[in-house]
Amino acid sequence: MRVVLAEDLFLLRDGLVRMLEAFDFEIAAAVGTGPELTRALADLEPDVAVVDVRLPPSHTDEGLQCALAARRARPGLPVLVLSQHVEQLYARELLADGVGGVGYLLKDRVFDAEQFIDAVRRVAAGGTAMDPQVIQQLLARRQGDDRPLGRLTPRELEVLELMAQGRSNAAIAGHLVVTERAIAKHTSNIFQKLGLDVSDDDNRRVLAVLAYLDQGR
Repeated sequence: MRVVLAEDLFLLRDGLVRMLEAFDFEIAAAVGTGPELTRALADLEPDVAVVDVRLPPSHTDEGLQCALAARRARPGLPVLVLSQHVEQLYARELLADGVGGVGYLLKDRVFDAEQFIDAVRRVAAGGTAMDPQVIQQLLARRQGDDRPLGRLTPRELEVLELMAQGRSNAAIAGHLVVTERAIAKHTSNIFQKLGLDVSDDDNRRVLAVLAYLDQGR
């Protein structure tokens, strides 16, 4: 699997390269600026891009904007964005086209190799990998003024948070140490209470949940 990596801090970029290579990813390019990222995504057509939000020369959201432009040129290009802080605006921009193959992780997550590599693989496969802190903020905001969320049980809220992160029923069941049948029942109840269409496609249901949580921004 070919990866284009964009990170302006050399030590972190070098560490990510080594980690990805240790898990059998091929590094097509490892760059440190927005213009370099734009060229690499256009010329190399990687299987997935791992991109720091803030890149030179602007040091604002140049990495994100380069990635979004590349997705417009090549719809569905898998992009995993890394950020130092939770910024819901970044998550909204990534999810705006309603297509999968997107992820948003805090940089702290990259130090957990298993979690980081799982996110890269999930995004590369067309799935969604959202940072738990982003989901928690969205849930907290909606719980304050939204009756449907108030109708969910504590267990359903727990399942909803894991579902919104991009986890499958099997992964949620393993995390909560329950059966997949129990999770299927919980997810069915969640969709019914939130007024969302039930879907067997993991990515579509994640996008539906995130769209619901992000209403009224």
